[in-house]
Amino acid sequence: MATPYQERKLRDPALNPGDKEYFDAAADGKLMLKKCGTCGEHHHYPRSLCPFCFSDKVAWVQAKGTGTVYTYSITRRGGPVPYCIGYVTLDEGVKMMTNFVDCDFDTIKIGQKVKVAFKKSEGGFSIPMFTPA
Repeated sequence: MATPYQERKLRDPALNPGDKEYFDAAADGKLMLKKCGTCGEHHHYPRSLCPFCFSDKVAWVQAKGTGTVYTYSITRRGGPVPYCIGYVTLDEGVKMMTNFVDCDFDTIKIGQKVKVAFKKSEGGFSIPMFTPA
């Protein structure tokens, strides 16, 4: 049974302090991560302290925007259209919760290569999501 992607309304994200840079870059088609200057680890969701060593020496870096499907779930009921959420392991090693778009959801597989795609929210924010590479 095919479950094709269908456009749906996306709510605006609830912004936290420090999120502006992330969404400004997304508007330019860039996926950003934070990288620790002390231990060298990338992390997502971006925050002001490194979750690995608690250093405050973190800076924005542009991610490649590619990765592999770690896990996923397709929802066919409970909304106006089916959708697919899951986690992607970015090439930088970070796992990121996301939506999968622009594909037949029944063709998504764990370990599949994916790339970032940006979808607009109701208020015009660019939201990073993923599609098969």
